[in-house]
Amino acid sequence: MSTLAEKFFVAGCVFTEEYPALSRKVQAYVRKRFNLPIIRCCVDKYKVAEFENRMPEDYREEWRAIKHFEKFPAGSTMVSICHNCSAIFEERHPEIFRESIWELILSDENFPYKNFGGEKISVQDCWRSKENFAEQEVVRELLRRMNFEVVELEENHARTKFCGYSLYQPQPPRNPALAPKRFLHGAKGLFQEHTAEQKKILMQEHCARIPTEKVAAYCHYCVRGLKLGGAKVFHLAELLFEEGGQY
Repeated sequence: MSTLAEKFFVAGCVFTEEYPALSRKVQAYVRKRFNLPIIRCCVDKYKVAEFENRMPEDYREEWRAIKHFEKFPAGSTMVSICHNCSAIFEERHPEIFRESIWELILSDENFPYKNFGGEKISVQDCWRSKENFAEQEVVRELLRRMNFEVVELEENHARTKFCGYSLYQPQPPRNPALAPKRFLHGAKGLFQEHTAEQKKILMQEHCARIPTEKVAAYCHYCVRGLKLGGAKVFHLAELLFEEGGQY
């Protein structure tokens, strides 16, 4: 087991671009509660200026002040909010342990969970982490601690084939290069070009199979797809960190 001193948090470029205010809250939490060092990205020198320029103007300098990447010693643990980051670390840095932000939160005995009154919510698992049963169980426990009744989808856990519409368009070339087990050998038939209309139809078909009004996801790519398909979706970090969960 690693100590907190050996852990670091990867804020995630894509997650932060999509949820800058929420990312700031998550970063503040891991820094204040666990005193974790924070880096932006899972890959050294990857699109540094491009992601800086894509951040909102009122957050850009704060993002630039965060170290882009750092090589931590073997036996350290990377804490991640992004399954893509986790997959790349798993194959590129096998000497580093991995832990999801959700597992870190669950370890916090003083985390201030909101109460959502026993409402039913489906949980969407992600293809990029479909074998990570430990993370999946923690996600469900966090939802239960917020007083949700968790409803399972038919294709859950390792059966999930969902990661929004990201699986229906070409992936960044770095992914199969850095994590070929996941994104090359394990992705046969995926990441093929589809039109915008085809992607929308696929997402709508998927959302039509969700049995509850609301669905929780813990992947920003999954959230994008669920939104495109018309679902009332919440990123798990929103439910945990936003006032009222934006509910």
